[in-house]
Amino acid sequence: MVELERRGVPTVIITAEAFVQDARRSAQSFGLAGLPLAVVPTPLTNRRPEDIHRMVTEAFDQVVAGLTRPVEACADVGRPAVEERLTYDGPDLLDAWSRMNRDFLARGWSDGFPLVAPTGRAVEAMLRGSARDPGEVIATLEPGFGVATVEKLAINAVMAGGGPEHLPLLVAAVRCLAEPKMYLRNKAMSTGPHAPLVLVNGPKGRAANLNAGMCALGPGAPSASNTVLGRAVRLTMMNVGHTYVGVSDMDTIGSPLKYSLACAENEAQSPWEPYHVARGYAREASTVTVHFVYGICELHDFRSTRPEDLIQVFATAATNVAQVGTALWLIGRRADPRYKTEEREHNTLFVCPEHAQIFAGEGWDRARIQQALYKTARLPFRTLMLNKEPKALQAAHPELGWLADHPDLPLPVVETPDCFEIAVVGGAAGRGAYFYGAGEPVTMPVED
Repeated sequence: MVELERRGVPTVIITAEAFVQDARRSAQSFGLAGLPLAVVPTPLTNRRPEDIHRMVTEAFDQVVAGLTRPVEACADVGRPAVEERLTYDGPDLLDAWSRMNRDFLARGWSDGFPLVAPTGRAVEAMLRGSARDPGEVIATLEPGFGVATVEKLAINAVMAGGGPEHLPLLVAAVRCLAEPKMYLRNKAMSTGPHAPLVLVNGPKGRAANLNAGMCALGPGAPSASNTVLGRAVRLTMMNVGHTYVGVSDMDTIGSPLKYSLACAENEAQSPWEPYHVARGYAREASTVTVHFVYGICELHDFRSTRPEDLIQVFATAATNVAQVGTALWLIGRRADPRYKTEEREHNTLFVCPEHAQIFAGEGWDRARIQQALYKTARLPFRTLMLNKEPKALQAAHPELGWLADHPDLPLPVVETPDCFEIAVVGGAAGRGAYFYGAGEPVTMPVED
């Protein structure tokens, strides 16, 4: 709509009351803060056609006003730079630190947990983890188009509780976020609980003491390094990308996964080549992979001793129609016309070492698991379309119109077998994890 206004085509955004602040901030970020709004009481989702018609009719005067009044471009896009050094005083250092945390939370800079004070000395120590110049620009992060310099990443890494060993990993993760096919704007601003799943491979992950085994995604000392890395990614999304709750992040319910979701692959107990090797990197390389996911489901099976039986169990996790990505291929791929990119919905499986050994013992590699899941994880067409618009299917795949006459035909929940990503993570006993993904994962090398 901003682009249309710039080309002289009047436009109006029809938005629900709950999304007004989001719409205004977005228009400002995109350079046209005065973009007109027509506000309706509630979102148009889950409404009957007559209810939508009534709301739009009642907003019609707003539409007319928006189309007939001139719109002035925003003179100062985004937030002004803050050059000041903030100082917090108190009867003692603990009180001063508490005041800092309260102020950071009020400013929107905190994830809600206590932050480590990003003092000049702490940031300087963090910067020793990278050979890059502190002012080097790593990326521009949507939705707020914030400039991610090495120093800004170091500040957020300090606040998350990280050390210099985490900074190169954070740099690589941010490069993943900024990759065009990641479509970060969608992930950051959606009403869905998109959480960046961060998977580290190679020696630099081990040097940073990332946990790949027992409770790799859990709390406590073994996973402390995992926690701070995942938290640093979230804080960077907030404070550099301006992904602020209720302003641009319109997540309906939220998810604890959004606080921190990071680990390493258990390469030592994997019977296959490491995950990053499967993605085209040398075994000795260090990489960071980021895959935005909606949620997690346990892959529990203490009974099966054959690969075929494990596949049957895993497929039950994949056939969850309530997850937006399930069979989304039927109504078209996600597309970002700016970069002419499309993304298929991928799901990530963390296969525990015990299950991985069962597969490998029968000669199964990742590709065979992917093929077997693709053939097994299927549902009738009518079931897959329960929460999808038939018109969307017609628009995306007119050649599949014949499916309406075969509602009981089983169809795959993903577009192709390689939409199942497989990494070995965890400790002993038959419990893995299935992540419902949003788009494709992106892998970047750790170059520092």
